[in-house]
Amino acid sequence: MLHLDTSARRRSMSREVGDAFAASWRAAHPGGSYVHRDLAADPVPFIDEAWTELCDYVIEQGITEIDRLHEAARTPAQRAAWAVVEPLIGQLVAADTILIATPMYNFSIPAPLKAWLDQVTFPRMSLAPRRFVVATARGGAYSPGAPKEKFDYQERYLRDFFAGHFAVEDTVFINAELANTRLDPNMAHLRDKHEESYARALETARMLGAEY
Repeated sequence: MLHLDTSARRRSMSREVGDAFAASWRAAHPGGSYVHRDLAADPVPFIDEAWTELCDYVIEQGITEIDRLHEAARTPAQRAAWAVVEPLIGQLVAADTILIATPMYNFSIPAPLKAWLDQVTFPRMSLAPRRFVVATARGGAYSPGAPKEKFDYQERYLRDFFAGHFAVEDTVFINAELANTRLDPNMAHLRDKHEESYARALETARMLGAEY
């Protein structure tokens, strides 16, 4: 399993829900490979022009095999860009399950997660049948039927991204909502709903971790 943390907070709900899944998974797979990376504490660089040249070559040559991507690195700058990509791709393709623990920032995902996605994504790059699990924390309520449902560019983006780029159609989301009820006096009346959502997310994470 590859486990990515993305929250800027050292203690966060998304980390706790992700940790619940990871602990349960590791208990169920005592001999399984487990790799953890904290993208907030150890971010990957943003892609640069040399990375776009790698991508252009992959498109021009019609490369679809992940183990052939290295062929795109032909100049010193491209080889430097590939040196960033290679270990990230290696961790990704070596995992059967990819766990991403992420908060919602400004209706979407944190910049370190977007930077990682940009680095590891090339055209026509299927990762099926790998499974993606996303453990989230959101300040408000964005579930179906909630007033802010239409502003959810976190789950919608990631679900579409994994389906469109990686051919992974069954991404599982574990959402802890209404986290801001712990801080915002105007949301205090919703604190019980938050606690229910948070407890349900932890329970679901433990259950799925044991099953995956």
